[in-house]
Amino acid sequence: MATVKNPKSKKNLLDDLAIVSLYMNEVLEKNEAPKNVYLFCKSNQIEEADFYSFFNSLDAIKEAIWVKFFENAIDALHKDANYAGYENRNKLLSLYFTFFEILTMNRTYVYYALKDNKEGLKNLQQLRELRNQFKDYIVTIMKANESEKEKKVSRLTQPVFSEGAWFQFLFILKFWVDDTSKGFEKTDIMIEKSVKATFDILDTTPLESLFDLGKFIWKERA
Repeated sequence: MATVKNPKSKKNLLDDLAIVSLYMNEVLEKNEAPKNVYLFCKSNQIEEADFYSFFNSLDAIKEAIWVKFFENAIDALHKDANYAGYENRNKLLSLYFTFFEILTMNRTYVYYALKDNKEGLKNLQQLRELRNQFKDYIVTIMKANESEKEKKVSRLTQPVFSEGAWFQFLFILKFWVDDTSKGFEKTDIMIEKSVKATFDILDTTPLESLFDLGKFIWKERA
């Protein structure tokens, strides 16, 4: 995420992105999250009333950070003139590769948010709004390439596929957090194999891809 200049001296520069950047910077510099809104505002010379005009809590900032990451990925995809013409499989691949590239650029923060803070499953709460936007976008991808014949079936498959894609993303995210390979090349392999297996299931030819994916996971975790 692009760094936003500190808005301390110019109140009119304060917006949701500025607050998000201040929050991330504080976490990165102190290796801990602010304890409450008052302390966060005090350390960054922000009026609490101004803070609450954008966010109702520090937890809301945590959720917003993930949404900003995702929005940056979508913006990057839509700048590619060829993206709209991709098949669904390649659109999903592009989404994952672009999203994880942005996460890699912010890995220190993401690693802290998901692992270093020792909050375990509570960390997933910050992904709630991302989950909604992610699933909506998956449905948008599916609708873009569906034929008239597929529309009746897609009303049933879209919710199932979007939920499945979300769990797939969480699985890849966990793999990426633990990935120690150079340039996270094993995560790239995981993305390719996972997406291939998913679409092969939709094509009712899953066994070879599932076996290939399972073999890769077993090798990495054995």
